Amino acid sequence: MFVGDEVRLEVDVAAAAERLTRLAADHSIMRVSHEAWAEGITRVGPLPGISKLVCVRFMAPTCRGSVTSLPMRWEATGMTGRIFPVMDANLTLIPDGDAAALLGLDGVYGPPGGPLGESLDRAFLHRVAAATTRSFLTRIAAAISVPLPAGAASQPC
Repeated sequence: MFVGDEVRLEVDVAAAAERLTRLAADHSIMRVSHEAWAEGITRVGPLPGISKLVCVRFMAPTCRGSVTSLPMRWEATGMTGRIFPVMDANLTLIPDGDAAALLGLDGVYGPPGGPLGESLDRAFLHRVAAATTRSFLTRIAAAISVPLPAGAASQPC
């Protein structure tokens, strides 16, 4: 199943790429993920009793012209993690005019449980995945929108 969303940042794409790269390099992006989890946002599952903490892993960002992409894997932790979907996705920054950027997340996941899991996903679990993706993307966008402290610049790629 595919899931995706995007948000507009009032930050030029070069600054946004620098900040996203910094978040990934200093593991602040994990802090953002953990803060979301602490509020019950980055848990997967339709009901609180069967939700599961997720782990988000990032690879190195790549830059092609003015486009920055950060590959990621989002999966449930622990012994029961296999009953939850694993999502592979890319966070992508693209220019949106001179002083703004679009931050997108495009991913794919396979619902576990064969045909029954696919039916449940079509019925309601896909909405959970979309809402969780939106929340996570919004949190990362908020972190990117905060200027870096003076002298804290990093190379985007």
